Amino acid sequence: MGKPLSGKVSVVTGGSRGLGREMVLALAEAGSEVVIASRKLAACEELAADVRAETGQRALPVACNVGDWAQCEVLVDAAYGEFGTVDVLINNAGMSLLYPSLDQVSEAMFDKVIATNLKGPFRLSALVGARMAAAGSGSIVNISSIEAAHPEPLAVPYAAAKAGLEALTVGLAHTYGPAVRVNTIRCGAFDTDIAKAWPEGLRAELARHTALGRIGVPADIAGAALFLASDASAYVTGATLALDGGFR
Repeated sequence: MGKPLSGKVSVVTGGSRGLGREMVLALAEAGSEVVIASRKLAACEELAADVRAETGQRALPVACNVGDWAQCEVLVDAAYGEFGTVDVLINNAGMSLLYPSLDQVSEAMFDKVIATNLKGPFRLSALVGARMAAAGSGSIVNISSIEAAHPEPLAVPYAAAKAGLEALTVGLAHTYGPAVRVNTIRCGAFDTDIAKAWPEGLRAELARHTALGRIGVPADIAGAALFLASDASAYVTGATLALDGGFR
C-alpha cells in the first residue's frame, strides 16, 4: 500500500496518550513527520523517542495547553519553525469535569471545558488553516464525541463544547475550502485512561448499546484518522464520521 502520508507533517494535540498516541503512531507509520503536543512535555518526549525508534520519522514534542491562545501560537510557531509546513492538524485534546449537579458547575470549570474542547481547536485551526490555504492544501480533523448528539446529564458542558466543535468543522470547511478539508470524527466509548474511572457496570452497559457489542479500543481510530488525513478522502469535507460501533 505504500506510505500515503510520505513527506507530510502532522500535528496532533492531546497526542501523548490514548487516542492521540494511537493516531501519532499511525500517522508516522504512514510516512508523516509528527508534532506531538500535550500539557506534559515528558510524555510527549517519551512518545517522540518511540516514534523515531519504531518508524524512523522525525518527531517534535511540544508542551501545550490548547485552552491558552498564547500557547497555541507557540505550538504553531514551533511546528513551522521545525518543519516549515503543516499538512495535517488533528484537534484531539479534550477533557470533561465531574460535577454533582449543574448548578454546582463553577464558571472556572465551565470555562476550562469550553477552552480545551472548543476554544483551542478554533484558534489552532484558524492559525494553521490560513497557512494551509495559502500553501494550497491541508487536512484538519476534529475529534468529537457521541456526547455532541447524545448529551448525558453528567457531561452537559462537554457535550455543548463538542457540539460546537462539530459546527466549527462545517464553518472551517467553507472558510478554508477548496484547498483545505475539515472533518470530524465523532467517537463513541473507548477503552482509554478515562475508562478506568467509569463506575462498575458502565462498560458492559455501553457495549450493549452498540451494534458491534463492544466499546472501542485505541487502535480502532487509526484507520479513520488516516482516511481523513490522506488523499483517500479527497472529496470529503465538512463531514462527521461516526466511530462508535453503531451506538444508539
